[in-house]
Amino acid sequence: MVLEKPIVIDCRDHLHGRLCSIVSKELLAGQKIVLVRCEDMVISGSLIRNQTKYAQFRTKRMNTNPARGPFHFKSPARMVWRTIRGMVHQKTARGQAAIGRLSTFEGIPHPYDKVKRKVVPAALRVVRLKPGRKYTKMGDLANNVGWKHQELVSSLEDKRRAKAEVFFQKKKAAAALKAKAEEAAAGDLAKVNEILSAAGH
Repeated sequence: MVLEKPIVIDCRDHLHGRLCSIVSKELLAGQKIVLVRCEDMVISGSLIRNQTKYAQFRTKRMNTNPARGPFHFKSPARMVWRTIRGMVHQKTARGQAAIGRLSTFEGIPHPYDKVKRKVVPAALRVVRLKPGRKYTKMGDLANNVGWKHQELVSSLEDKRRAKAEVFFQKKKAAAALKAKAEEAAAGDLAKVNEILSAAGH
């Protein structure tokens, strides 16, 4: 997985902490990573529990001048970015370089909607969380603590999915035509294929 071209990971239904720890390790090794659909990432525990924890986190501030931090991000992509920042030893040059290799997004913006997206099996909720346990979507948590763009991202995702479905149907039709053409020409190509196979192709 290390040091290929940038890897695009679809965060849908991944556990927050597990995915972040795997991503941070890859970032430190020199891999560029793009995380999309951060709003569909999940955290174990009910929404009420996670809201309470976030409310406690929001009370942590500089006493004399809160504008100096710590800063409490409200968008899912920035929440994920902040979690990973805490895992890469960001006060060193190596950590700063690592966090510079990371991009996080809500939804799947252009050009990543046309790129192959990967999942991380070791961080998937269905693999790691016991059935019946409660969990919270990052988008719902963010919406409850002041993120204002849940509906917008949702509508843009609906449009993207509709376009992707049209593309897939065209691709499937083209593949079927190609298979049909190959089948029709199989008799004519038999001799050619024999010569090619004899030559090691």
